[in-house]
Amino acid sequence: MNGNFGLLLARRCSGRSRLIDAVAGTETGISEGIARWAGFFSARGLRAGDRLVLGCSLSVRTLTAYLGALYAGLETATVDNARLLPAADFLADLSGIKALWSEDVRVRDAARLRGVPVLEGDPDACLAPVEAGWRGDDEIALLVATSGSLGMPKFVMVSQANLAANTAAIVRSQQLLEGGDECAMLILPVAYCFGASVLHTHLYCGGSVVVDGRFMFPDRVLAAMARWGCTSFAGVPSVYKLLLRRSSFGKIAIPALVRLLQAGGPLDTGSIAAVRAKMPGVAFYVMYGQTEATARISCLDPERIETKVGSVGRPLDNLVVEVRDPLGNRLGPGTRGRIWVQGPSVCQGYLDDPGATGEVFVDGWLDTRDVGMLDFDGFLWLDGRSEEFLKVRGVRLAFGEIEARVRGVAGVADAAVVAVPHVEAGEVPVVFVVSLPGPVPGVVEAVRALLPPAWSCERVVALPSLPLNDRGKVDRKHLRNLALEAEPLDAD
Repeated sequence: MNGNFGLLLARRCSGRSRLIDAVAGTETGISEGIARWAGFFSARGLRAGDRLVLGCSLSVRTLTAYLGALYAGLETATVDNARLLPAADFLADLSGIKALWSEDVRVRDAARLRGVPVLEGDPDACLAPVEAGWRGDDEIALLVATSGSLGMPKFVMVSQANLAANTAAIVRSQQLLEGGDECAMLILPVAYCFGASVLHTHLYCGGSVVVDGRFMFPDRVLAAMARWGCTSFAGVPSVYKLLLRRSSFGKIAIPALVRLLQAGGPLDTGSIAAVRAKMPGVAFYVMYGQTEATARISCLDPERIETKVGSVGRPLDNLVVEVRDPLGNRLGPGTRGRIWVQGPSVCQGYLDDPGATGEVFVDGWLDTRDVGMLDFDGFLWLDGRSEEFLKVRGVRLAFGEIEARVRGVAGVADAAVVAVPHVEAGEVPVVFVVSLPGPVPGVVEAVRALLPPAWSCERVVALPSLPLNDRGKVDRKHLRNLALEAEPLDAD
């Protein structure tokens, strides 16, 4: 049997399935879009198993190209155009590239300069029908860049079976309905596993996806959700915070909306409560995932959010999660340690990096490098990424713990922490704060006074907003550079 995930999506799409451009107000049928793009790639000499770099924009054109590449059986490396432009040199190091496709002429020019063949032409001219490329279940479908918020990205090898298993499990966890009535608003890039999973799951159940890249003007997106009858909306924490701060969220009626999806990092409990208060009757799903596990690992049932707020829910029904100590021993409920995952959505490893693969993918298990615990009811609680810690005079502190305290200060809208070297303490935290609108005197002083002296927080920096990377996550690398550009922290 052909394990091609693109073929699976094409077969499960209903006659009502559409990709909708919210700005242009146009609709594209899924089946004809997939076939057209698969024909485009075939006409240019690409065959199943060939490696394509897909420079991604948030557009219907990119999404149909992406789906066509899957259907054609190509090994597709998805990279945002915004990431490709400043780091195009990686194209010279990525092995086995047969071609690049991108809507962005600057990306195409950068690829040519590095000797990468660039695909040009009009897919509409490719009228000959093509069959889906033959792919085995364990053969690579996607090469997905990790988010890179804490370092350089690696490409995760995601198989056809990984995509099929994770997509089906997500559909079950979110109670998506088959038959064509589901419709998602997509504001996340398809090169991000969360964005791709929203596309996959809603097409898998025969639904549609609305694409809107105008989230800097959130009310326009909310209006588009109402117009097109969106049943689902997905966002990372910064998206929901923006909706709460400067939009008509809760005032613009969206009658069809039944679920809000949140992943991509922890959203504080106060913001969760505020979102739910503005959208009573709409289910709020808190989720946890990693690119190395295809997309999703756990999901909190909205019916348990009152009693388990702060948890990321139970593992998906086809995954096993364990918490282990540094020696790899399994820990019991209520004990914190490293989170490990096993199941059909655990990926094959990192492309061309056996060393990193061997460290993270061990005997069929994924070491998430995240720290947390399973409670006695089987719910997963996160303490933060193991790399998101610092040691002050030998005492380990979690960025998340510091940030949670700072967000509790009157007048603070958001906060982020990075670690910088210190002559005596080894490392110390630098805190960046964003104030609420309007005059709020003394915020920096209040934050400084709140934090224990033992934490050696000698610098609190006010910013108009926190910098975000192309996935909508806080760009800690940029913040650390800002912290290091200031005067070094000396011994007391």
